[in-house]
Amino acid sequence: MSEKILLIAPHPFYQERGTPIAVDLLIRALSERGYLIDLITFNEGRDVQHPGLSIHRVKPRPEIKNVMPGFSGKKILLDILVFFKFIALMSKNKYKVVHAVEESSFMATLICPLFRTPFIYDMDSSMATQILDKMAFLRPLEKLLRLLESVPMRRAKIVIPVCQALADEAGKYRSQGIHILKDVSLADNAASETGNAVNIREQYDIHGKIFMYIGNLESYQGIDLMLEAFALYHPQHPDARLVVIGGEQKHIDFYQEKCRQLAIHDTVIFMGKQPVAQINQFMSQADILLSPRTQGVNTPMKVYSYLDSGVPVLATDLPTHTQVADASTACLCAPDKQAYAAGMEALSNDSTLCETLAENARQLIAREHSYPVFRSRLYDIYDELSTGQS
Repeated sequence: MSEKILLIAPHPFYQERGTPIAVDLLIRALSERGYLIDLITFNEGRDVQHPGLSIHRVKPRPEIKNVMPGFSGKKILLDILVFFKFIALMSKNKYKVVHAVEESSFMATLICPLFRTPFIYDMDSSMATQILDKMAFLRPLEKLLRLLESVPMRRAKIVIPVCQALADEAGKYRSQGIHILKDVSLADNAASETGNAVNIREQYDIHGKIFMYIGNLESYQGIDLMLEAFALYHPQHPDARLVVIGGEQKHIDFYQEKCRQLAIHDTVIFMGKQPVAQINQFMSQADILLSPRTQGVNTPMKVYSYLDSGVPVLATDLPTHTQVADASTACLCAPDKQAYAAGMEALSNDSTLCETLAENARQLIAREHSYPVFRSRLYDIYDELSTGQS
């Protein structure tokens, strides 16, 4: 098979965070099937090697760096450059399909009909929700934003939401051609990598429970909730520690100040960014893994690795988590500090519950969220595209 695919990934690539990791998995699977892939992406990020992959980066002058997740002025400028590179490649090559991630689906809606090329909308999140969460003053325009967001959902040959909540949103505008393609656990992949993670208990002289959060420190992740809950939990458990892995330095500085205000600055350890290749080694050192997310409907990629880790998970009882986990695979609590602190207490005091949740979660991941399952579902989607039955 030597058919060509144009993949548009409007973000830094490759970086060790959610969407770029998901795109790399997508490329890996398509490459393994023999497709030739042209990837359009931002200037920022490191190159990766996959058979049949050609990376086409935009080249802003002056260079634009440090592009964060979510809506921003930097992304708008880079998206304009992506759009023109998209037109240039479409003019030169014949593609089986354009695989458009996130906002590049709007570009595909405009350009693909001109070349009679179908496009797939890879729906990793609700762009309207992201904008409204970040800029609440736009709430009066919510109906307009939702209407605009629906355009690529209507026009795409196939829509690939990353979770059920996004599939439900797409289902408001079309009845066919919606295929959920959930993220996968990275634990198995990470376990095979070389390099030893820091021994946290030894390094920081920890004698009690280790609670661990892994991920960025954007406000939608519920970091404030997590810290406030730990401040309620900690007085009865002075030996316990909260270990936070990930985050930009400006966010770490902000939350270290919050810890001082909550009088838990000596008990919360900010380790900063760590290699994804060592994620399994870090998770295995935790007693309880935390996912306190309070905004958004898509499931964070880390949750799949959490559930595959053999360590119990404490998460907020919101669709972002409940479309993957339930009470048999994670401890789910209301998104307020008292309930989340109670969840910490419950898991701390019940080793049998912890073992049961962790084992049930691992079985769930093996059945539904492994890389072989992801690859098989992706191939089914592309087969359907070929037969024109979507």
